[in-house]
Amino acid sequence: MVWPIRSRISSLLSANSPLVASHVYESWWFSRFSGPPTSSLTRPWPKFMDWIQMDRCRTAASLPSIEEKQTEDPGYCVRLDGENKGLDKGNMSETDDYQNLFGLMKQRFMSFKNQKYIKELEHFQALAEAQSPKFMVIACADSRVCPSNILGFQPGDAFMIRNIANLVPPMKSGPSECNAALQFAVTTLQVENILVIGHSSCAGIETLMNMQDDTKSRNFVHKWVANGELAKLKTTAATAHLSFDQQCRFCEKESINQSLLNLLSYPWIEDRVRRELLSLHGGYYNFNNCSFEKWTLDFERCNVKEEGSSYVVKEQDFWC
Repeated sequence: MVWPIRSRISSLLSANSPLVASHVYESWWFSRFSGPPTSSLTRPWPKFMDWIQMDRCRTAASLPSIEEKQTEDPGYCVRLDGENKGLDKGNMSETDDYQNLFGLMKQRFMSFKNQKYIKELEHFQALAEAQSPKFMVIACADSRVCPSNILGFQPGDAFMIRNIANLVPPMKSGPSECNAALQFAVTTLQVENILVIGHSSCAGIETLMNMQDDTKSRNFVHKWVANGELAKLKTTAATAHLSFDQQCRFCEKESINQSLLNLLSYPWIEDRVRRELLSLHGGYYNFNNCSFEKWTLDFERCNVKEEGSSYVVKEQDFWC
């Protein structure tokens, strides 16, 4: 009983593409064999499922690769390009319908695949084997600040982490997803540059500047942005005569430099910076006028201490 069923499924899978095979597997199997545990099948369910999975893998392995498909039918990508012409148009914020949101996402993916992936297939196949990015980027999670879009980072260029207010906590604060990513980027990938990117109108910095001292707060956002407390203190001391909005703009940049100093609290970062194997940079994106400021931390002239640390920057540039 089992073998004829398996043979039937194998023939169905072999005759169709992975997409169709997946549909056959899901709809045909569950419509006929999703019965109670007391099924009359002579083999247990998991074993039978393993057979089906093996058949699906064999079928996928026997299909031509992308390169083979292109050679076999040169018009293949052209047809796809025609079907997806202008798919990168549109804005998700202007799309309300659930299906349309994912429809737009699918269209953008297909546009990427046909316009980028297939045309640079050798590059993407090399990336599939290993990555060796030059940059580690720490940016804000704000939806308006996308480093890949703004600075043109391509797949393989930058190892990234994004969090509220683009903060780097000091080592003494303990483990976090930020310093875990930093350790992997610096010690394993051995990136040559770390770039911390802040931006205008940052809600995280505004929250920090508005916060009252409350060490027992259970608010996750408050607990996280408290990592920028030193930047807030320096801002308050230097800008007491300015408006609150101006203080926030000042703190947006001050917090970037404090994060650069916090990076040096990690021995494996400080060591590579000292040996000139790693450089630390700050960046500030103003989306009100679409300008970008870039600078580099001058390690030799910085004073890194538990209290009273100071920094000096160099190689300042302004892009507008």
